[in-house]
Amino acid sequence: MTVSSLSVRELPLFPLPEVVLFPGQALPLHIFEYRYRMMINTVMETDRSFGVLMWDSQSGKCATVGCCAQIVQYHKLPDDRWKIMTIGQQRFRVIKFTREKPYRVGLVEWIDDNLCEDTDLLYNLAEELRQVLLDVVRLSQKLTEQEIELPQIPRSPLELSYWIASYFYGASEEQQALLETQDTIARLRREVEILSSTRSQLAARTVLKETLKDI
Repeated sequence: MTVSSLSVRELPLFPLPEVVLFPGQALPLHIFEYRYRMMINTVMETDRSFGVLMWDSQSGKCATVGCCAQIVQYHKLPDDRWKIMTIGQQRFRVIKFTREKPYRVGLVEWIDDNLCEDTDLLYNLAEELRQVLLDVVRLSQKLTEQEIELPQIPRSPLELSYWIASYFYGASEEQQALLETQDTIARLRREVEILSSTRSQLAARTVLKETLKDI
């Protein structure tokens, strides 16, 4: 595989159990391990960036596709611990690990989604995903009898696909698969499938609730 030197760099890496970071999404972190305190001290002297990779606790393996995190807020505690807020930037693929101690460093290449030629399909899928999401929220409110306030939904299909994926809590393997996907249409389609299944389950539970209420 040949890659441009402009798309490759060394990046400090921070494996996190069952956590997948997406571009544009916030990730607060409490840095307490000595090796990662060293890492943050180092990146604070440069561009304040490091890579986040999902660590699979069951397999004991680290993903090779992750997302660059940039520190946007920070507070250094007296004992050298850090409380930081990061924002996901560009995705990357690890070409090779260049150092393991005291913390991992990898040679990485930046990755993007492939250029989509069918923009009509892209925006139609994005609109379908928004509608399914609103249906899920409406049914959830009906079941819980609690108001759910949605943040502003991204208009860009690419940003929407990342934003939706970041809310699939407890499904880190699915999130990792979505992060690795380099086709916006494929990512949107998968998210429509997932939320449509959730909508069907919620609709069934809503019918059951209404039926029991009338008994």
